[in-house]
Amino acid sequence: MKITPKNINRFMFFKLPLGWLSGMRVTFLDTSSCVVKIKYQWLNQNPFQSMFWAAQGMAAEMSTGVLVMKEIRNSKKKVSMLVTYQEGNFFKKATGTILFTCNEGSKVGDAIQESIKTGEGQVVILNSQGINEREEVVSNFQFQWSLRVKNG
Repeated sequence: MKITPKNINRFMFFKLPLGWLSGMRVTFLDTSSCVVKIKYQWLNQNPFQSMFWAAQGMAAEMSTGVLVMKEIRNSKKKVSMLVTYQEGNFFKKATGTILFTCNEGSKVGDAIQESIKTGEGQVVILNSQGINEREEVVSNFQFQWSLRVKNG
């Protein structure tokens, strides 16, 4: 599968239905950046009239994970990918449409190349920031991805 926003959103419908139902969608993707949109709605709400933290985390993770998937595809190698650590910070209630952006795609390619060179797993830390319609930061997340090129 070619890694494009349209194909990732289709993939999500079949393989990540909770993400699809929550309204999460990839809206932009290039070699270094990915933007994922999620809108506050009944299905992803918490009792405090804002978006549940896990829905925010899901969108933030997608913005980093799509960049990992894209670089794996570009490497033409079989690479295992796994989140091994996650951290999040929350600053404002998440209401309306939130855009989660990761601009660190270049880190992923470097880690994959190092794994190819050494045969060892590599760790890459990617950040995603959630911004509301008023351009205020509502949350940010950090994901530690473990990447390892498979033999064969």
